[in-house]
Amino acid sequence: MTEPFNSNQNEGKPNIDAKKISRRDLLRLAGVGGAGLLLGAAGVGGLFQTQERSAAKPASKAVKADKDQIVSFYGKHQAGITTPAQDFILFAAFDLTASTLDEVRKLFQAWTSAAASMTNGEMLGKTNDNLNLPPSDTGEAEGLLPSRTTITFGVGSSFFDARYGLASNRPAALADMPAFGGDELREEWSGGDIGVQVNANDMQIAFHAIRNLARIARGKAVLRWTQEGFQRTSGADPANATPRNLMGFRDGTGNPDVNDDGEMNKVVWAAAADGTPWMDKGSYMVVRRIRMRIEVWDRSTLGDQESTFGRHRDSGAPLGGAHEFDKLDLEKKDEKGKPVLPMNSHVRLAHGDGSVKILRRSYSYSSGMDHKTGQLDAGLLFICFNRDSRKQFIPMQTKLGQSDLMNEYVVHTGSAMFACFPGVREGGYIGETLF
Repeated sequence: MTEPFNSNQNEGKPNIDAKKISRRDLLRLAGVGGAGLLLGAAGVGGLFQTQERSAAKPASKAVKADKDQIVSFYGKHQAGITTPAQDFILFAAFDLTASTLDEVRKLFQAWTSAAASMTNGEMLGKTNDNLNLPPSDTGEAEGLLPSRTTITFGVGSSFFDARYGLASNRPAALADMPAFGGDELREEWSGGDIGVQVNANDMQIAFHAIRNLARIARGKAVLRWTQEGFQRTSGADPANATPRNLMGFRDGTGNPDVNDDGEMNKVVWAAAADGTPWMDKGSYMVVRRIRMRIEVWDRSTLGDQESTFGRHRDSGAPLGGAHEFDKLDLEKKDEKGKPVLPMNSHVRLAHGDGSVKILRRSYSYSSGMDHKTGQLDAGLLFICFNRDSRKQFIPMQTKLGQSDLMNEYVVHTGSAMFACFPGVREGGYIGETLF
């Protein structure tokens, strides 16, 4: 297993792990001038006194977790794609500031080690009990269960610009998205060199993960934008029904079966045969921040709402059906000869002829109040995974943007796409198939 990350290494400072450093090493560091500043008032003697106190004190340990609390970071695919959705998400986009590809590689190596530890519920690094050093873990997840945390990494199209010599490796499927109807995109919620999706059944644990990844990235990458999201918790819905979005309707009913390997290979997983061998067993993640005009929606009738979705609100069944997972009947007419499922309803347009599918993994968000309008800034952090966005998400969203009845009630304020790497084996690192 890769050695746990020591955050001090990332700050361009000498590794002064008091549990390993010898007195000779320390005096040598002091001689070159750096250690004196790091040791401060404690001095050489103080550091060794702390070492002695730390040796007599039990180190910080994670609580023992059941197997069902842990989703392994390692595997042929990254976790967090076909993994059953957890209660919370914290999505973060980073921009790289690293000067060289080697620095980028080291960042992903450090992130891999940290992500593997955090998904196991372990503290980061070895300097969490030394009074004279900044802790290597920020501490807010100490003693908490792993909470089925997953951390999923991808790279955006800007990753392949001229900075790191990787332009020829950009997948064709990592296409620039066109302007869709309903787009009012804002810079602060769009793009990014790297996208990181953290999911967990505890929001504090998800925050801890992004916070520590950002801390590890210091000097190599900076946060560009973040968005938190939530679903009903598993505790509030023991039946684990399809979650409802903030419009009150179920979201994700039409998803393909993640337990069907053939279907996942067709819909979600990229293959070497697609033309980008380093993406074999990876996937493409689309992130859209969709603000809902909740106040307008709340004034519309239930009939209008159901016609907009094309589904009944209570059962989730398609109009004309009785149960949530009933097949759409695109031909059924009412007594006046009109389609029971409105032609511009969301579900009808998204379904099309049924040949194009995506795997939705969306969460609701609430970012407080829009102080310009006095309305709630809330909506959907839409996330989907697909094998090739040019053939799946983009044509689907193009059609929705043109005529979806939903467009009266939503506006897309953020957008990004990331090529999510294949999974990684123990001892390897995320991104190793590319760089």
